[in-house]
Formats: sequence, C-alpha cells, structure tokens
Amino acid sequence: MYKLIVSDLDETLLNDEHKVGRRNIEAIKKASELGVKFVAATGRGYSAIESVLKELDLDDKEKEYTISFNGCALTENLNSKMLSFNGLPFDKADELFKFGLTKDVCIHVYTAEIVYVYNLNEDEKSRFTYQKNALTELKKASIEFLRNTPIAKVIYQNVDVPYLKSFEDEMKPMTDDTVSLSYSSNRYMELNKIGVNKGNTMLALAESLGIEQEETIAVGDNYNDMSMLLVAGLSVAAGNAVQDIKDICGYTCENDNNEGVLAEVIEKFIL
Repeated sequence: MYKLIVSDLDETLLNDEHKVGRRNIEAIKKASELGVKFVAATGRGYSAIESVLKELDLDDKEKEYTISFNGCALTENLNSKMLSFNGLPFDKADELFKFGLTKDVCIHVYTAEIVYVYNLNEDEKSRFTYQKNALTELKKASIEFLRNTPIAKVIYQNVDVPYLKSFEDEMKPMTDDTVSLSYSSNRYMELNKIGVNKGNTMLALAESLGIEQEETIAVGDNYNDMSMLLVAGLSVAAGNAVQDIKDICGYTCENDNNEGVLAEVIEKFIL
C-alpha cells in the first residue's frame, strides 16, 4: 500500500492554465480519506503556490507539507512553518549571477520570500503574470544587497533549452562539487546547492513520517523531478513528460497534464 504521493506541479499536476483540474482534486481527496498523504514538490517557492494548496484544501493545515525550491525548503503548511532550508552560499550565488550576465538569459535569484529577476523579457514577464506570481525586477546587474539574505537557488531562463545546455561544460569549474544542475518547464536551467533536490527531501520527509521508501510514489515531467523519480517506490511520468523522464519511470500516464495525471495515478494505484 502506498502511503505518500509526491508530485511536481507545473506541467504535471497543473494544467496549461496553471490550475488543478477537478478530476485531480477529487482523486487527491479520495486518497487522503484513505490515509495517503499528498505533497506538492515544486521549483517555485512556497508563497508562489499557496493558491494551488487552497485548491487542494491543503493550505494552512497541520501535518501537511510542501517541498519547494527543488528541495531546498520543506514547509509545514500550517502557518507556513519552514522546517528546513538548504540554500546556496552567497559567494556561489553571486558567481552564478555574474556568469549569467555573460549569456543571453533572464536570471532569477530566489530568496525565501522574493524572486529577483534581472534581464526580464516579455515572455517571462507574461508567465509570471499568468501564474499570478510576484517578482521584483532588478535594474542593476548586482546582487550584493543580498549578501546577508539566505538564497534558495539561481535560475537561467531561455526558451531555447539546447542553448542553455550548450554552456554546461563551460560552467563545470564553478559547479562541480558545489552546484546541482537540472532543467524544468522546457525553459529553465535550475541551480541549487549540491545535494539539494526533490528526491533527498522527499526521502527525509517520508522517514520523519514513518513511511518506507517503497511506500512512496513520485510523479513528474522534467529533469528537476528525476531525483525523486529515481528513489520512489513507484515512479510515474506524466503523459507530456520529456522522453528521458519516461525512460526511467515504472509507469507513464496515458493522460497529459491537461487531462488528469494525478487522477490516473490515484485511480490505478490507490483506489
């Protein structure tokens, strides 16, 4: 019997309008009634997904949890109580920011509460607006003002993912052994502290809840989900997942994110 479902949000649980479909909501509720815990695992910050948690009736609830910033933070939803935060050292975040200035990318710097964005383009601005997420645009090419502020992660954005991947090798001297690199939403290179990922935080949460690894289900669509898919008792790819994700999963959904990925998973493996 599976006891914990951990799911990515964007392009997995959420449809293209960034909403939770009614079928998904009803299935998650039924699983919860059977004692199966549902946890959102997102690259975004906790405050950016509170509307999603409200749709699922999980916001501000005791013993309900959220994994955010790709595993950098674990939050108990009641009073938004942050249980852990494992961010980038400032000097490393600053180095990544300065490297991004040499490339054709929009740069995000995430603190616990605020997303700072430099070189904001119209496409990215529209995405934030559509998701109803707040951002603070940086006018100066510096994050020195954040030296004493915990930083969760840095992101490079460009819708040309092969372009993002093209400078992986150039980055190795500053990322090897210090930075965990992944991709998401077919537009982001995600840069977290080494060892920080959704999989490690999922396992830590499961252990704290007394849930065995084989009793977990992880659901995702993109490379920043791979860590949890590799360690889950059951790994599930959304129907719209990139092929590399489908290749490592034990099950691939017939449904895409618009048709009820979580509903399919719960109906097949829980109900």
